[in-house]
Amino acid sequence: MKRFWPIMMQSSSSIPWKFAPLNRPFVPAPGIRKLEGIVFDVDGTLCEPQTYMFQEMRTALGITKSQDILDYVYSLPTLSAQETAMSLIKSIESRAMLSQVAQPGLSTLIKYLDSKNIRKGICTRNFDAPVQNLLSKFLAGHEFTPIVTRDFRPPKPDPAGILHIAKSWGLFREAASDEEKGIPADEEENDLVRTEKGGKVADASALIMVGDSVDDITAGRRAGAKTVLLVNDVNKHLVDHEHTDLVISRLDELIHVLENGLL
Repeated sequence: MKRFWPIMMQSSSSIPWKFAPLNRPFVPAPGIRKLEGIVFDVDGTLCEPQTYMFQEMRTALGITKSQDILDYVYSLPTLSAQETAMSLIKSIESRAMLSQVAQPGLSTLIKYLDSKNIRKGICTRNFDAPVQNLLSKFLAGHEFTPIVTRDFRPPKPDPAGILHIAKSWGLFREAASDEEKGIPADEEENDLVRTEKGGKVADASALIMVGDSVDDITAGRRAGAKTVLLVNDVNKHLVDHEHTDLVISRLDELIHVLENGLL
């Protein structure tokens, strides 16, 4: 039996506050936070899914569906072997990017975010060429910065990429204990390390991560951001995932959510 979703569906969140509505000036209040920015995935989020790529990649690499593609590449014993495998992946992505299709509602959402001066970043496991192709083709004149691509390690579902974006936007908090891991404000490395209590670490709690995969919502939750799942026929099993805070079926449905402080 096919399952249908309403325009938007909110699930229970472990984060006990909401973002302030954008339809009026921000006024500090208990349980209300100011939205500082939104981080987007690319394939399946900013553009329509091209899931056929992944089977092509696994076939080219000779691996099974159960193996993570990037984990396999980075596990190869020599730099030469890794570079050869990566070139196979990139050639498939380069062909696929020529047929990219923008997600419904993309332009409307991005124009809205710009009108509200909401910062936009990208965190993707793609390499840079497909990302730049999408931006130039569908989003020319709209700023996304920083753009975290495959060159950044560790990739999603590790939260480091999202925390790196928070750090670049000057978003920090004080570490709660000596055992807490975070990205320190005063170091160039992006690995999560133990920090001293009271030390400044990157803070993504005022951000939203929008994506279509378990890697996206898990990275977002682990970073401390709120998460939005752009649902489709392939990822519908993630609707009830513990890391999913909100489900939408079109990108521009997020406008109503932000306008009215529903997340």
